[in-house]
Amino acid sequence: MSRAVIRDSLSISIAVGTYGAAFGVASVAAGLSIAQTCALSLLLFSGASQFAVAGVLGAGGSAMSAIAASALLALRNGFYGARMAPLLQVRGFKRLLASQITIDESTAVALAHEEKSASDARKGFWLTGGGIYLFWNLATLLGALGANSLGDPAQWGLDATIPAAFLGLLWPRLKSNISRLVALAAICLALLLTPFLSPGLPIIACVLIPIIAGWRVRT
Repeated sequence: MSRAVIRDSLSISIAVGTYGAAFGVASVAAGLSIAQTCALSLLLFSGASQFAVAGVLGAGGSAMSAIAASALLALRNGFYGARMAPLLQVRGFKRLLASQITIDESTAVALAHEEKSASDARKGFWLTGGGIYLFWNLATLLGALGANSLGDPAQWGLDATIPAAFLGLLWPRLKSNISRLVALAAICLALLLTPFLSPGLPIIACVLIPIIAGWRVRT
């Protein structure tokens, strides 16, 4: 395993995983118990979807509304799975584990190292996904236990680490004019929709940009 894979995986795992404390605080503040909060991180393990559940329930919404919002935000993980399946080539119980940690960050690290070697890409996926799972769940527990004393975790600046990490992984892959144009268009669309849509939905909407760009290139 190359040092670059270890560096990227561990740095992102720690930074993103630590932000699980924010979910722990938000979930308890929304009325969920510590056990329910930890169960969401252990079983659902999708940051945007977890925050959606806490947000909907905290605003007085029904469980079905929370599930619907969470499922909508989790749609992107299905696209990640379709992309990662031929790269990981796992079966049986290992495939179940892979599906659990197929998230934004594990997919991003894997694809960032795919050009170097498929082996590095797979190792990056497992190390990043497993690392975030560990740190996210530990931070969730700590956040839930100290919900009343930690205050707003957004004040710690941890929310800025996630987009910064993605930018660092994405930037070296923008080698053509079309890829740069697609990235710029996605940024503009996300910024335009953010004031009007719930968190996470602007990112899902940006899936339309590469689809349209790919269609135009083929035609």
